[in-house]
Amino acid sequence: MRLVRRWCGLVAIATILVLATAVPASAHAELIDTDPDEGAVLAQAPDVVRLSFNEPVRGVPDGVAVFDAEGEPIASSSRTRDKELLVSLDEAVGNGSIVVAWRVVSADGHPISGTLTFAIGAPSPTVQAPDVDGGDDVPLALSLTRWPAYAGLLMAVGLVWFVAMLAPAGLDKLDRAQRRLRGAAQAAAVAAAVAWLVGLPLTARYLRGGGSLTEAATWRALPAGEVALPLVTAAAVLAAAWLLPTQRRQVRPRQLPAVVGLLALSPLPFSGHTRAESDAALVMAVDGMHLVAGSVWLGGLVGLAIVLPGLAGRRELAAALVSRFSTTAATVLAALVLSGAFLAWRIVGSWSGLVHSGYGQLLLVKVAVAATAAALAGYNRFRLLPLLEGARGFHDRLGAGRSVTRTASAEAVALVGVLLVTGFLVQKSPPRESLAASAAAQTARSELGDLEVFVTLSPGVTGMNTVTIRLRDATGDAAPATEPPRVRITSANLGGDVPLAPTGSGTFEGRVVVPSKGLWQVQVSLRLGEFENPVASLDFQVG
Repeated sequence: MRLVRRWCGLVAIATILVLATAVPASAHAELIDTDPDEGAVLAQAPDVVRLSFNEPVRGVPDGVAVFDAEGEPIASSSRTRDKELLVSLDEAVGNGSIVVAWRVVSADGHPISGTLTFAIGAPSPTVQAPDVDGGDDVPLALSLTRWPAYAGLLMAVGLVWFVAMLAPAGLDKLDRAQRRLRGAAQAAAVAAAVAWLVGLPLTARYLRGGGSLTEAATWRALPAGEVALPLVTAAAVLAAAWLLPTQRRQVRPRQLPAVVGLLALSPLPFSGHTRAESDAALVMAVDGMHLVAGSVWLGGLVGLAIVLPGLAGRRELAAALVSRFSTTAATVLAALVLSGAFLAWRIVGSWSGLVHSGYGQLLLVKVAVAATAAALAGYNRFRLLPLLEGARGFHDRLGAGRSVTRTASAEAVALVGVLLVTGFLVQKSPPRESLAASAAAQTARSELGDLEVFVTLSPGVTGMNTVTIRLRDATGDAAPATEPPRVRITSANLGGDVPLAPTGSGTFEGRVVVPSKGLWQVQVSLRLGEFENPVASLDFQVG
């Protein structure tokens, strides 16, 4: 019964632990304001078109293009300044509609894109919409390069820690075991570097939104940190593995390789979602904590799987090694529980976010895999280790050692599976963002004279929204209008008109930036006759 309780405890811990093995995510940047407004009609062309976001952004080569209503390009130049994208029109433009297609990269490293349409003099009857990449879909191949990169780095550092900090006296006299451990650490670091190098061209095309790899502009889309930090990390891990002692060379202090290896992981939080958090320093520190803890656990398991087969005849040495790792694993679990609880609160935020978002569902997959690893760890610690310590005959020691090795190997495979899921998770939008993006559109009904008006605000969150107006007669059929309704959206201290364009019989659409959460009122007026101009007011709660 005590054993069952221990296993249940480990599985419960794994539920929190798995949240700690994901690199913290934050919502991508959102467009919160434009100048001129979407759909605005100006007397003359603006000197600068300004797009404002809720976090700092950076541009990408050829990330901004300006077109006239017929889709012909207009010469322009652009630059970013903190949270703003500034676009200058470099040639004279005539009357009619202008479309600005833009693409920037969020502080979290993910690209976003969109369009802004306004008019000079009067809107054009028709506007050719440019083909713009939405920037949200991460290539599958890019996600697949991430997990071997993370797994290789964490495994290499964990193996270095295993040799430098956990190996009992006597293991350093086994030259074959030392060579295998050192070789495995070096191979893991090299594999991580190769995986990151393979991912660089995929990352460049993803950030730019396409483009040929033979074009210099595609490679300029890569920030220096995207290239340097992971490779510097892999090089530092290789150096740590090289510092491991051999029969011919001793290293003093003995802990030096472990310290170098752990320091090598420190750049990783700077290359992920955590840099976009408002309290980035704290979140990156917690991120570093669970990276180190996960590395020690994974590397220790791989180290056991490498060394234990050669210790079948050395019961005391094998038992001491497994016991030391089990003690360290308890500390690792405590660190992962603390960091996992914090990161779960920061990332998921709600039960709904865990269950109903793609991010949360992927996180639940990690829960299942990590729970499997924890169950195997419990079986190893509370069942197999006592058998190994109590074995007397050679065959008993051999059998117990093989059982521990098999279980440790299975546990390591489960943790690699956790990292495989992580490779996809770090590329996915976090729940708060994905739930907002998929939020159900809000629709309200009112009356305009003898007509019914249905107003839809989609997606009903801060940022760019679409306002759809549908007019229906008493029979429920579409009611044609001689001119579009006039629409104005207001809050307590903000307000603006929403230019509409017909999209069908009795149906009109317009786009507007809603800059803040709270109660917003949409006013719709429609001229039905010379002296009849009814107005309807409808309330919407923006989340």
